[in-house]
Amino acid sequence: MDARSTVLQRAKEAAVAFIHLQFSDILGLTKTVAIPISQLERALAGEIMFDAASIEGFVRMEESDMFLLPDPETFAIFPWSDGDRPTARLICDICLADGSPFAGCTRTRLKAVLAEAGEMGFRYRVGAEPEFFLLPLDEHGKPRREVNDRAGYFDQGPVGSGDLARRDMVVALDEMGFEVETAHHEAAPGQHEIDFAGADALRAADNIATFRLVVRTMAARHKLHATFMPKPFFGRNGSGLHLHQSLMHGEQDAFAQQTGLSQDARAFVAGLLAHAGALSAITNPLVNSYKRLVMGYEAPAHISWSEGSLSPLLRVSHTHRGLVQLELRSPDPACNPYLALAVCLKAGLAGIRDHLEPPPPLTESPQRLSLSELRDRGIVRLPASLREALDHLRQDSLVREALGEHIYRHFMEAKSIEWEVYERQVNDWEVDQYLEVF
Repeated sequence: MDARSTVLQRAKEAAVAFIHLQFSDILGLTKTVAIPISQLERALAGEIMFDAASIEGFVRMEESDMFLLPDPETFAIFPWSDGDRPTARLICDICLADGSPFAGCTRTRLKAVLAEAGEMGFRYRVGAEPEFFLLPLDEHGKPRREVNDRAGYFDQGPVGSGDLARRDMVVALDEMGFEVETAHHEAAPGQHEIDFAGADALRAADNIATFRLVVRTMAARHKLHATFMPKPFFGRNGSGLHLHQSLMHGEQDAFAQQTGLSQDARAFVAGLLAHAGALSAITNPLVNSYKRLVMGYEAPAHISWSEGSLSPLLRVSHTHRGLVQLELRSPDPACNPYLALAVCLKAGLAGIRDHLEPPPPLTESPQRLSLSELRDRGIVRLPASLREALDHLRQDSLVREALGEHIYRHFMEAKSIEWEVYERQVNDWEVDQYLEVF
């Protein structure tokens, strides 16, 4: 039985009523076209059309008709129901009317870079550690800018603190096929983390996108709002999305050798560090992202790596299965996961192709070094703002190639507008600081 037939049979056996055909726009926001079960066979054949004219960065008006091509391997039944019969989902690629891939499909861009890795004999796997805040709702159902607990790292809060919501999130993720490794309260009040095991990169990106949907849905059922905003509160830790990356040569770990890191691992590190400025525009895509990447809150602020310290940009870690992983600690959960993994892989592969060597690893936290010590060691800062990250992206032909010209152009346009609008704002801090003084 082929994959399409398997999906049709599973949907029939589960008495599914509706299917959500999901895809991501360039900014990483999940979009959905819902169909009744009677249209599932047409959908699997790629015959469902939608108007993409209003989707961020997709098409001009005269090219607005697009087709959704579901990936049968992503069929999953939602572990909640708003009616008597369940709803399922399929994650889709976007195609043109002639069946060719749409250049603005971010999932397709990741596939293209994964194909490059395959040509070099590599398979890219990623595990993720997404963090988020749970906020109470007001009488109108809007999130309040306050947390619903005062717990800290690994604390178990009282009933109603968010622990029950997090438990239900884990149960729902498990039912949808996730391999959840751990779940716990994070360092800041109201902050939580759910970690899932490594998977092939396309599935890992699908998992991150699905994770956000599941967490928000289950939070709402507990009358809470889950936010993936990187830095919602001043003076507290922000939310990250640590990416644990590994390369496989067949079933062999390409990053490990008996004497330590392999040459491929060192070159991959060097590639990530060399392109870290441009990567930041994709892995940290909001104005708010750069309020998190500051000293003093456990997030990385400088371009460095370590084989032990927890605070550099890139850290070598090891799994319980013995795999060597490169943990990139700067990304945040607001990023488009397909683009984030595509640009990281592209940078790492470039390091391998060009036989790059990384600088010496740090043996202490960069946050304990003075500015002069950092300067003496050649350790530079990550971009301090979205504008600075966009400047790096504009000058980085490799990361631009990873995105493809269509996505690059529309992403730059959208983010440049975002920065320009932000730059003109007058915020409360300015008013409090200057209004009565000057």
